[in-house]
Amino acid sequence: MSQRNETVILVLSLAITIGLAGTGIWWLTNRSGINPGGVSPEQTFSNQSPQSEQSMEQRLSAGKKLLIPGPATAKKQEAVQAIASGNYNTAITNLETSLQANRNDPEALIYLNNARIGNQKSYTIAVAVPIGKDMNPALEILRGVAQAQNELNQSGGVSGIPLKVLIANDDNNPDIASQIASALAKNSEVLGVIGHFGSDTTLAASKVYQQNQLVAISPTSTSVQLSGVGSNIFRTVPSDRFAANALSRYMLTKLQKKKAAIFFNSASSYSKSLKNEFTTAVYADGGQIVSEFDLTNPNFNAADSVKDAIAQGAEVIMLASNSSTIDQALQVVQVNAKRLPLLAGDGAYTAKILQIGGAGATNMVLAIPWHILADPQSNFPQTSKQLWYAEVSWRTALAYDAARALIAGLRLNPTRSGIQQALSASDFSATGASGAIRFLPSGDRNRAVQLVTIKPGNRTSYGYDFVPISGL
Repeated sequence: MSQRNETVILVLSLAITIGLAGTGIWWLTNRSGINPGGVSPEQTFSNQSPQSEQSMEQRLSAGKKLLIPGPATAKKQEAVQAIASGNYNTAITNLETSLQANRNDPEALIYLNNARIGNQKSYTIAVAVPIGKDMNPALEILRGVAQAQNELNQSGGVSGIPLKVLIANDDNNPDIASQIASALAKNSEVLGVIGHFGSDTTLAASKVYQQNQLVAISPTSTSVQLSGVGSNIFRTVPSDRFAANALSRYMLTKLQKKKAAIFFNSASSYSKSLKNEFTTAVYADGGQIVSEFDLTNPNFNAADSVKDAIAQGAEVIMLASNSSTIDQALQVVQVNAKRLPLLAGDGAYTAKILQIGGAGATNMVLAIPWHILADPQSNFPQTSKQLWYAEVSWRTALAYDAARALIAGLRLNPTRSGIQQALSASDFSATGASGAIRFLPSGDRNRAVQLVTIKPGNRTSYGYDFVPISGL
Protein backbone atom coordinates (compact mmCIF):
# COMPACT_ATOMS: atom_id res chain seq x y z
CA MET A 1 0.00 0.00 0.00
CA SER A 2 1.37 3.42 -0.91
CA GLN A 3 2.19 6.06 1.67
CA ARG A 4 -0.46 8.32 0.10
CA ASN A 5 -3.19 5.67 0.49
CA GLU A 6 -2.14 5.06 4.11
CA THR A 7 -2.42 8.79 4.78
CA VAL A 8 -5.90 8.94 3.20
CA ILE A 9 -7.06 5.99 5.31
CA LEU A 10 -5.68 7.57 8.50
CA VAL A 11 -7.47 10.85 7.72
CA LEU A 12 -10.76 9.09 6.96
CA SER A 13 -10.44 6.96 10.11
CA LEU A 14 -9.86 10.07 12.21
CA ALA A 15 -12.87 11.78 10.61
CA ILE A 16 -15.09 8.79 11.28
CA THR A 17 -13.88 8.56 14.89
CA ILE A 18 -14.59 12.25 15.47
CA GLY A 19 -17.99 11.90 13.82
CA LEU A 20 -18.96 8.93 15.98
CA ALA A 21 -17.79 10.64 19.16
CA GLY A 22 -19.64 13.83 18.30
CA THR A 23 -22.90 12.09 17.49
CA GLY A 24 -22.92 9.29 20.06
CA ILE A 25 -25.53 10.99 22.25
CA TRP A 26 -27.59 11.76 19.17
CA TRP A 27 -27.70 8.06 18.24
CA LEU A 28 -28.96 7.14 21.69
CA THR A 29 -31.63 9.83 21.96
CA ASN A 30 -33.07 9.91 18.43
CA ARG A 31 -34.26 6.39 17.69
CA SER A 32 -37.53 7.86 16.40
CA GLY A 33 -35.74 9.78 13.65
CA ILE A 34 -36.35 13.27 15.07
CA ASN A 35 -33.59 15.69 14.26
CA PRO A 36 -32.99 17.42 17.64
CA GLY A 37 -31.33 20.43 16.05
CA GLY A 38 -27.71 21.39 15.74
CA VAL A 39 -26.80 18.47 13.46
CA SER A 40 -27.86 18.88 9.85
CA PRO A 41 -28.92 15.88 7.75
CA GLU A 42 -26.02 16.65 5.44
CA GLN A 43 -23.57 16.54 8.33
CA THR A 44 -25.02 13.28 9.57
CA PHE A 45 -24.73 11.88 6.07
CA SER A 46 -21.08 12.88 5.93
CA ASN A 47 -20.29 11.32 9.30
CA GLN A 48 -22.08 8.03 8.79
CA SER A 49 -21.74 7.05 5.16
CA PRO A 50 -18.88 4.87 3.88
CA GLN A 51 -19.46 6.61 0.53
CA SER A 52 -18.83 10.01 2.13
CA GLU A 53 -16.21 10.94 -0.44
CA GLN A 54 -16.41 14.41 -1.92
CA SER A 55 -18.17 13.21 -5.08
CA MET A 56 -20.96 11.58 -3.07
CA GLU A 57 -21.31 14.49 -0.67
CA GLN A 58 -21.82 16.80 -3.63
CA ARG A 59 -24.91 14.81 -4.57
CA LEU A 60 -26.92 15.53 -1.43
CA SER A 61 -28.07 18.80 0.07
CA ALA A 62 -30.58 20.17 2.54
CA GLY A 63 -29.50 23.71 1.71
CA LYS A 64 -25.75 24.00 2.15
CA LYS A 65 -25.05 23.63 -1.57
CA LEU A 66 -26.87 24.12 -4.86
CA LEU A 67 -27.64 20.95 -6.80
CA ILE A 68 -29.53 22.53 -9.70
CA PRO A 69 -26.88 23.59 -12.25
CA GLY A 70 -26.96 26.75 -14.29
CA PRO A 71 -27.35 30.37 -13.26
CA ALA A 72 -28.90 30.99 -9.84
CA THR A 73 -30.02 34.32 -8.47
CA ALA A 74 -27.43 36.14 -6.39
CA LYS A 75 -29.77 35.95 -3.40
CA LYS A 76 -30.07 32.17 -3.73
CA GLN A 77 -26.30 31.83 -3.82
CA GLU A 78 -25.99 34.05 -0.75
CA ALA A 79 -28.67 31.99 1.00
CA VAL A 80 -26.77 28.75 0.51
CA GLN A 81 -23.67 30.35 2.01
CA ALA A 82 -25.76 31.63 4.92
CA ILE A 83 -27.22 28.17 5.59
CA ALA A 84 -23.73 26.65 5.52
CA SER A 85 -22.64 29.13 8.20
CA GLY A 86 -25.80 28.62 10.27
CA ASN A 87 -27.18 32.11 9.58
CA TYR A 88 -30.76 31.00 8.94
CA ASN A 89 -32.44 34.41 9.21
CA THR A 90 -30.30 35.79 6.41
CA ALA A 91 -30.94 32.66 4.37
CA ILE A 92 -34.70 33.00 4.82
CA THR A 93 -34.69 36.62 3.64
CA ASN A 94 -32.52 35.82 0.63
CA LEU A 95 -34.52 32.78 -0.41
CA GLU A 96 -37.81 34.69 -0.16
CA THR A 97 -36.31 37.37 -2.41
CA SER A 98 -35.00 34.76 -4.84
CA LEU A 99 -38.42 33.11 -5.08
CA GLN A 100 -40.01 36.44 -5.92
CA ALA A 101 -37.68 36.61 -8.93
CA ASN A 102 -38.04 32.92 -9.85
CA ARG A 103 -41.28 31.56 -8.44
CA ASN A 104 -40.92 28.24 -10.27
CA ASP A 105 -37.80 27.12 -8.36
CA PRO A 106 -38.51 24.07 -6.16
CA GLU A 107 -34.95 23.80 -4.83
CA ALA A 108 -35.24 27.33 -3.41
CA LEU A 109 -38.61 26.56 -1.77
CA ILE A 110 -37.29 23.37 -0.16
CA TYR A 111 -34.22 25.19 1.14
CA LEU A 112 -36.45 28.01 2.41
CA ASN A 113 -38.59 25.60 4.40
CA ASN A 114 -35.48 23.88 5.72
CA ALA A 115 -33.97 27.25 6.71
CA ARG A 116 -37.17 28.21 8.53
CA ILE A 117 -36.75 25.06 10.62
CA GLY A 118 -33.19 26.04 11.48
CA ASN A 119 -32.12 24.12 14.57
CA GLN A 120 -35.61 23.09 15.64
CA LYS A 121 -36.60 19.48 15.97
CA SER A 122 -37.78 18.07 12.66
CA TYR A 123 -38.60 14.93 10.74
CA THR A 124 -36.53 14.28 7.62
CA ILE A 125 -37.36 12.65 4.31
CA ALA A 126 -35.23 12.53 1.17
CA VAL A 127 -36.10 12.91 -2.50
CA ALA A 128 -33.83 11.36 -5.14
CA VAL A 129 -34.01 12.91 -8.61
CA PRO A 130 -32.03 12.78 -11.89
CA ILE A 131 -30.68 16.34 -11.84
CA GLY A 132 -27.59 15.65 -13.93
CA LYS A 133 -29.35 13.53 -16.54
CA ASP A 134 -33.01 14.53 -16.85
CA MET A 135 -33.39 18.06 -15.54
CA ASN A 136 -37.05 18.67 -16.40
CA PRO A 137 -38.37 15.52 -14.68
CA ALA A 138 -36.11 16.28 -11.72
CA LEU A 139 -37.64 19.74 -11.33
CA GLU A 140 -41.15 18.36 -11.79
CA ILE A 141 -40.64 15.82 -9.00
CA LEU A 142 -39.06 18.41 -6.71
CA ARG A 143 -42.04 20.73 -7.18
CA GLY A 144 -44.43 18.07 -5.90
CA VAL A 145 -42.31 17.39 -2.82
CA ALA A 146 -41.71 21.08 -2.17
CA GLN A 147 -45.43 21.84 -2.33
CA ALA A 148 -46.29 19.06 0.12
CA GLN A 149 -43.54 20.17 2.53
CA ASN A 150 -44.63 23.80 2.26
CA GLU A 151 -48.27 23.00 2.97
CA LEU A 152 -47.43 20.77 5.92
CA ASN A 153 -45.03 23.16 7.61
CA GLN A 154 -47.33 26.14 7.12
CA SER A 155 -50.10 24.18 8.82
CA GLY A 156 -48.00 23.30 11.87
CA GLY A 157 -46.13 20.18 10.81
CA VAL A 158 -46.72 16.71 12.24
CA SER A 159 -47.97 17.37 15.80
CA GLY A 160 -45.95 20.57 15.81
CA ILE A 161 -42.79 19.05 14.29
CA PRO A 162 -41.88 20.41 10.84
CA LEU A 163 -40.63 18.40 7.87
CA LYS A 164 -37.14 18.76 6.47
CA VAL A 165 -36.29 17.55 2.96
CA LEU A 166 -32.93 16.35 1.66
CA ILE A 167 -32.38 16.45 -2.10
CA ALA A 168 -30.22 13.77 -3.72
CA ASN A 169 -28.99 13.74 -7.33
CA ASP A 170 -28.59 10.22 -8.72
CA ASP A 171 -28.25 11.18 -12.42
CA ASN A 172 -30.77 8.40 -13.14
CA ASN A 173 -27.78 6.05 -12.83
CA PRO A 174 -28.45 2.70 -11.09
CA ASP A 175 -24.95 2.47 -9.60
CA ILE A 176 -25.06 5.99 -8.19
CA ALA A 177 -28.61 5.41 -6.95
CA SER A 178 -27.47 2.33 -5.02
CA GLN A 179 -24.72 4.35 -3.35
CA ILE A 180 -27.15 7.13 -2.46
CA ALA A 181 -29.66 4.60 -1.13
CA SER A 182 -26.93 3.08 1.06
CA ALA A 183 -25.96 6.49 2.42
CA LEU A 184 -29.58 7.45 3.11
CA ALA A 185 -30.27 4.11 4.78
CA LYS A 186 -27.33 4.63 7.13
CA ASN A 187 -28.51 8.13 8.04
CA SER A 188 -31.07 7.30 10.73
CA GLU A 189 -32.60 10.78 10.48
CA VAL A 190 -34.03 9.87 7.07
CA LEU A 191 -37.41 8.25 7.72
CA GLY A 192 -38.50 7.76 4.11
CA VAL A 193 -37.42 8.37 0.53
CA ILE A 194 -39.29 9.65 -2.51
CA GLY A 195 -37.71 8.23 -5.66
CA HIS A 196 -36.23 7.25 -7.84
CA PHE A 197 -37.06 8.41 -11.40
CA GLY A 198 -36.38 5.65 -13.93
CA SER A 199 -37.40 2.05 -13.34
CA ASP A 200 -33.85 0.69 -13.66
CA THR A 201 -32.62 3.23 -11.12
CA THR A 202 -35.48 2.50 -8.73
CA LEU A 203 -34.95 -1.26 -9.03
CA ALA A 204 -31.27 -0.88 -8.14
CA ALA A 205 -31.92 1.39 -5.16
CA SER A 206 -34.89 -0.67 -3.95
CA LYS A 207 -32.64 -3.61 -3.07
CA VAL A 208 -30.76 -1.38 -0.63
CA TYR A 209 -33.88 0.18 0.86
CA GLN A 210 -35.46 -3.23 1.37
CA GLN A 211 -32.35 -4.65 3.03
CA ASN A 212 -32.30 -1.69 5.41
CA GLN A 213 -36.06 -1.54 5.96
CA LEU A 214 -36.39 2.04 4.75
CA VAL A 215 -39.60 2.98 2.91
CA ALA A 216 -39.17 4.33 -0.60
CA ILE A 217 -42.04 5.56 -2.77
CA SER A 218 -41.42 6.11 -6.48
CA PRO A 219 -43.71 8.64 -8.17
CA THR A 220 -42.57 7.77 -11.70
CA SER A 221 -41.25 4.19 -12.04
CA THR A 222 -43.82 2.01 -13.80
CA SER A 223 -42.01 -1.26 -14.63
CA VAL A 224 -43.96 -4.35 -13.57
CA GLN A 225 -40.68 -5.68 -12.12
CA LEU A 226 -41.24 -3.36 -9.16
CA SER A 227 -44.47 -5.11 -8.17
CA GLY A 228 -43.84 -7.02 -4.97
CA VAL A 229 -40.10 -6.28 -4.98
CA GLY A 230 -40.22 -5.72 -1.22
CA SER A 231 -42.44 -4.74 1.68
CA ASN A 232 -40.77 -1.30 1.92
CA ILE A 233 -41.14 -0.40 -1.75
CA PHE A 234 -44.21 1.51 -2.95
CA ARG A 235 -45.20 3.73 -5.84
CA THR A 236 -47.87 6.31 -6.47
CA VAL A 237 -47.77 5.78 -10.25
CA PRO A 238 -49.77 2.89 -11.76
CA SER A 239 -47.74 0.04 -13.26
CA ASP A 240 -47.26 -0.43 -16.99
CA ARG A 241 -49.98 -3.05 -17.01
CA PHE A 242 -52.62 -0.32 -16.59
CA ALA A 243 -51.14 1.81 -19.39
CA ALA A 244 -50.74 -1.15 -21.75
CA ASN A 245 -54.31 -2.31 -21.24
CA ALA A 246 -55.69 1.18 -21.85
CA LEU A 247 -53.67 1.64 -25.05
CA SER A 248 -54.59 -1.79 -26.36
CA ARG A 249 -58.30 -1.18 -25.80
CA TYR A 250 -58.06 2.21 -27.49
CA MET A 251 -56.32 0.69 -30.52
CA LEU A 252 -58.84 -2.08 -31.03
CA THR A 253 -62.06 -0.34 -30.02
CA LYS A 254 -61.58 3.32 -30.93
CA LEU A 255 -59.11 3.13 -33.79
CA GLN A 256 -60.53 -0.17 -35.00
CA LYS A 257 -56.99 -1.38 -35.77
CA LYS A 258 -55.56 -4.80 -34.97
CA LYS A 259 -51.90 -4.78 -36.04
CA ALA A 260 -49.19 -2.77 -34.30
CA ALA A 261 -45.44 -2.24 -34.55
CA ILE A 262 -43.58 -1.45 -31.33
CA PHE A 263 -40.53 0.80 -30.98
CA PHE A 264 -38.73 0.30 -27.65
CA ASN A 265 -35.43 0.47 -25.76
CA SER A 266 -34.02 -2.98 -25.01
CA ALA A 267 -31.75 -1.52 -22.29
CA SER A 268 -34.61 -0.01 -20.26
CA SER A 269 -36.70 -1.95 -17.74
CA TYR A 270 -39.53 0.54 -18.18
CA SER A 271 -39.49 0.29 -21.97
CA LYS A 272 -39.30 -3.50 -22.01
CA SER A 273 -42.03 -3.70 -19.39
CA LEU A 274 -44.39 -1.48 -21.38
CA LYS A 275 -43.60 -3.37 -24.60
CA ASN A 276 -44.25 -6.76 -23.01
CA GLU A 277 -47.44 -5.68 -21.26
CA PHE A 278 -48.77 -4.03 -24.43
CA THR A 279 -48.00 -7.18 -26.42
CA THR A 280 -49.84 -9.33 -23.91
CA ALA A 281 -52.82 -6.98 -23.85
CA VAL A 282 -53.04 -6.72 -27.65
CA TYR A 283 -53.04 -10.48 -28.16
CA ALA A 284 -55.56 -10.90 -25.32
CA ASP A 285 -57.82 -8.36 -27.04
CA GLY A 286 -57.58 -10.13 -30.40
CA GLY A 287 -54.87 -8.05 -32.03
CA GLN A 288 -51.34 -8.74 -33.25
CA ILE A 289 -47.83 -7.32 -32.96
CA VAL A 290 -46.32 -7.56 -36.42
CA SER A 291 -42.85 -6.14 -35.72
CA GLU A 292 -40.55 -4.76 -33.01
CA PHE A 293 -37.74 -2.22 -33.41
CA ASP A 294 -35.02 -1.50 -30.86
CA LEU A 295 -34.38 2.23 -30.68
CA THR A 296 -30.92 1.59 -29.22
CA ASN A 297 -29.74 -0.68 -32.03
CA PRO A 298 -26.55 0.90 -33.47
CA ASN A 299 -28.00 0.34 -36.95
CA PHE A 300 -31.41 1.77 -36.13
CA ASN A 301 -32.81 3.91 -38.94
CA ALA A 302 -36.18 5.54 -38.33
CA ALA A 303 -37.16 5.85 -42.00
CA ASP A 304 -36.26 2.25 -42.81
CA SER A 305 -37.96 0.96 -39.67
CA VAL A 306 -41.24 2.74 -40.37
CA LYS A 307 -41.10 1.53 -43.97
CA ASP A 308 -40.54 -2.05 -42.76
CA ALA A 309 -43.37 -1.79 -40.25
CA ILE A 310 -45.81 -0.68 -42.93
CA ALA A 311 -44.59 -3.42 -45.27
CA GLN A 312 -45.28 -6.00 -42.53
CA GLY A 313 -48.86 -4.81 -42.22
CA ALA A 314 -48.64 -2.49 -39.22
CA GLU A 315 -51.69 -0.28 -38.82
CA VAL A 316 -50.48 1.50 -35.65
CA ILE A 317 -47.10 2.53 -34.22
CA MET A 318 -46.61 2.11 -30.49
CA LEU A 319 -43.74 4.16 -28.97
CA ALA A 320 -42.48 2.52 -25.79
CA SER A 321 -39.56 4.93 -25.60
CA ASN A 322 -38.02 6.18 -22.37
CA SER A 323 -36.29 9.47 -21.59
CA SER A 324 -32.95 8.40 -23.08
CA THR A 325 -34.53 7.42 -26.42
CA ILE A 326 -36.93 10.32 -26.87
CA ASP A 327 -34.85 11.68 -29.77
CA GLN A 328 -35.12 8.39 -31.65
CA ALA A 329 -38.85 8.32 -30.96
CA LEU A 330 -39.14 11.81 -32.40
CA GLN A 331 -37.40 10.63 -35.56
CA VAL A 332 -40.07 7.95 -35.88
CA VAL A 333 -42.80 10.56 -35.40
CA GLN A 334 -41.30 12.78 -38.09
CA VAL A 335 -40.68 10.12 -40.74
CA ASN A 336 -44.07 8.53 -40.09
CA ALA A 337 -45.59 11.86 -41.18
CA LYS A 338 -49.02 10.86 -39.81
CA ARG A 339 -49.28 7.80 -42.09
CA LEU A 340 -50.02 5.49 -39.14
CA PRO A 341 -51.76 6.42 -35.86
CA LEU A 342 -49.33 6.83 -32.96
CA LEU A 343 -49.63 5.44 -29.43
CA ALA A 344 -47.16 6.02 -26.59
CA GLY A 345 -46.46 5.54 -22.91
CA ASP A 346 -45.73 8.26 -20.37
CA GLY A 347 -42.06 8.33 -21.42
CA ALA A 348 -43.17 10.38 -24.43
CA TYR A 349 -44.99 12.93 -22.28
CA THR A 350 -42.36 15.62 -22.73
CA ALA A 351 -42.12 19.17 -24.02
CA LYS A 352 -39.92 17.85 -26.83
CA ILE A 353 -42.82 15.89 -28.30
CA LEU A 354 -44.84 19.09 -28.54
CA GLN A 355 -41.98 21.36 -29.56
CA ILE A 356 -40.25 19.16 -32.13
CA GLY A 357 -42.96 16.63 -32.98
CA GLY A 358 -45.36 19.45 -33.79
CA ALA A 359 -47.87 18.70 -36.51
CA GLY A 360 -46.45 15.21 -37.02
CA ALA A 361 -47.37 14.29 -33.44
CA THR A 362 -50.94 15.59 -33.71
CA ASN A 363 -53.50 13.00 -32.58
CA MET A 364 -50.86 10.82 -30.91
CA VAL A 365 -52.47 9.09 -27.91
CA LEU A 366 -50.49 8.68 -24.71
CA ALA A 367 -51.28 6.80 -21.51
CA ILE A 368 -50.21 8.88 -18.49
CA PRO A 369 -51.05 8.64 -14.79
CA TRP A 370 -52.67 12.07 -14.37
CA HIS A 371 -53.51 15.24 -16.26
CA ILE A 372 -54.21 18.65 -14.79
CA LEU A 373 -57.44 19.09 -16.78
CA ALA A 374 -58.82 15.60 -16.17
CA ASP A 375 -60.18 16.16 -12.65
CA PRO A 376 -61.92 19.54 -12.38
CA GLN A 377 -63.11 18.71 -8.84
CA SER A 378 -59.57 18.52 -7.44
CA ASN A 379 -58.08 21.50 -5.58
CA PHE A 380 -54.53 20.58 -6.51
CA PRO A 381 -54.46 22.12 -10.02
CA GLN A 382 -55.42 25.50 -8.60
CA THR A 383 -53.14 25.41 -5.54
CA SER A 384 -50.16 24.22 -7.57
CA LYS A 385 -50.68 26.92 -10.19
CA GLN A 386 -50.87 29.58 -7.47
CA LEU A 387 -47.62 28.31 -5.98
CA TRP A 388 -45.59 27.78 -9.15
CA TYR A 389 -47.24 30.32 -11.46
CA ALA A 390 -47.52 27.54 -14.06
CA GLU A 391 -49.41 24.34 -14.70
CA VAL A 392 -47.73 21.20 -13.38
CA SER A 393 -47.23 17.76 -14.89
CA TRP A 394 -48.24 14.29 -13.74
CA ARG A 395 -44.76 13.83 -12.29
CA THR A 396 -45.33 16.78 -9.95
CA ALA A 397 -48.76 15.48 -8.94
CA LEU A 398 -47.54 11.98 -8.16
CA ALA A 399 -44.45 13.24 -6.33
CA TYR A 400 -46.85 15.32 -4.25
CA ASP A 401 -48.86 12.15 -3.63
CA ALA A 402 -45.71 10.28 -2.55
CA ALA A 403 -44.90 13.02 -0.06
CA ARG A 404 -48.48 13.06 1.19
CA ALA A 405 -48.30 9.30 1.74
CA LEU A 406 -45.09 9.60 3.76
CA ILE A 407 -46.58 12.46 5.77
CA ALA A 408 -49.64 10.33 6.55
CA GLY A 409 -47.30 7.59 7.72
CA LEU A 410 -45.41 10.06 9.90
CA ARG A 411 -48.65 11.15 11.55
CA LEU A 412 -49.47 7.56 12.47
CA ASN A 413 -46.03 6.48 13.64
CA PRO A 414 -42.94 8.64 12.97
CA THR A 415 -40.40 5.82 12.73
CA ARG A 416 -39.12 3.84 9.76
CA SER A 417 -40.92 0.68 10.80
CA GLY A 418 -44.02 2.65 11.75
CA ILE A 419 -44.26 4.26 8.32
CA GLN A 420 -43.88 0.88 6.62
CA GLN A 421 -46.63 -0.63 8.76
CA ALA A 422 -48.91 2.34 8.14
CA LEU A 423 -48.54 2.27 4.35
CA SER A 424 -48.94 -1.52 4.27
CA ALA A 425 -52.16 -1.53 6.31
CA SER A 426 -55.24 -2.58 4.33
CA ASP A 427 -57.14 0.47 5.57
CA PHE A 428 -54.41 3.02 4.78
CA SER A 429 -55.59 6.01 2.79
CA ALA A 430 -54.29 9.51 2.19
CA THR A 431 -55.59 12.31 0.03
CA GLY A 432 -53.35 13.48 -2.80
CA ALA A 433 -53.42 15.47 -6.00
CA SER A 434 -54.94 12.57 -7.89
CA GLY A 435 -57.47 11.47 -5.31
CA ALA A 436 -57.20 8.76 -2.67
CA ILE A 437 -53.79 7.15 -2.21
CA ARG A 438 -54.06 3.44 -1.44
CA PHE A 439 -51.54 0.68 -1.99
CA LEU A 440 -52.05 -2.93 -2.99
CA PRO A 441 -50.11 -5.65 -1.09
CA SER A 442 -47.58 -5.51 -3.95
CA GLY A 443 -46.82 -1.85 -3.17
CA ASP A 444 -48.54 -0.82 -6.39
CA ARG A 445 -51.17 1.87 -6.52
CA ASN A 446 -54.58 0.73 -7.63
CA ARG A 447 -55.47 3.52 -10.00
CA ALA A 448 -56.46 3.83 -13.66
CA VAL A 449 -54.40 5.80 -16.16
CA GLN A 450 -55.48 8.82 -18.18
CA LEU A 451 -55.37 8.84 -21.98
CA VAL A 452 -54.39 12.14 -23.58
CA THR A 453 -53.92 13.23 -27.16
CA ILE A 454 -51.93 16.01 -28.85
CA LYS A 455 -53.88 18.86 -30.40
CA PRO A 456 -53.09 22.39 -31.60
CA GLY A 457 -53.50 24.81 -28.71
CA ASN A 458 -52.07 27.72 -26.78
CA ARG A 459 -51.73 26.37 -23.25
CA THR A 460 -48.02 25.93 -23.95
CA SER A 461 -45.65 28.07 -25.98
CA TYR A 462 -45.21 25.33 -28.60
CA GLY A 463 -48.58 25.67 -30.35
CA TYR A 464 -49.62 22.14 -29.31
CA ASP A 465 -51.05 20.74 -26.08
CA PHE A 466 -51.72 17.43 -24.37
CA VAL A 467 -55.51 17.19 -24.03
CA PRO A 468 -57.41 14.57 -21.98
CA ILE A 469 -59.55 12.09 -23.88
CA SER A 470 -62.91 11.77 -22.17
CA GLY A 471 -65.75 9.34 -22.49
CA LEU A 472 -63.65 6.16 -22.59
